[in-house]
Amino acid sequence: MTVYLTRREHFCAAHRLHSDSLTSEENQELFGKCNNPNGHGHNYNVEITVSGEPCPKTGFVMNLVDLKELIATHVLRTLDHRNIDLDVPYFAQGKKTSTAENIAIYIWDCLTPHFGDGVSLYEVRLWETEKNSVAYRGGK
Repeated sequence: MTVYLTRREHFCAAHRLHSDSLTSEENQELFGKCNNPNGHGHNYNVEITVSGEPCPKTGFVMNLVDLKELIATHVLRTLDHRNIDLDVPYFAQGKKTSTAENIAIYIWDCLTPHFGDGVSLYEVRLWETEKNSVAYRGGK
């Protein structure tokens, strides 16, 4: 029987919605105030959900202390209080536009190699605001 375990964390970061493949006018029209040359910030919430079968000895899918440390090491240390477009190589120099969708994919890519032993990363849900979130479950 598969059980889903979710941990929620919080981080603050700045970014600018801008695509080098668009003109300045197209960027402004598409992204509006989020295309501010100086960027803007968010208080993000991220929910990491793993799946697996509970261990017969412990009853855990995964120890939450271990999940908390994985998130801290591989997500929060790279994103919290950072300018995503300048400080995170995945996004730097216009490699990717730092949309919530792409940030969720980045978080997935950072975490997925660190699971095993019957535990899989199931979903990354990123809340950019209280009303807007994206979910990513891997795949191409």
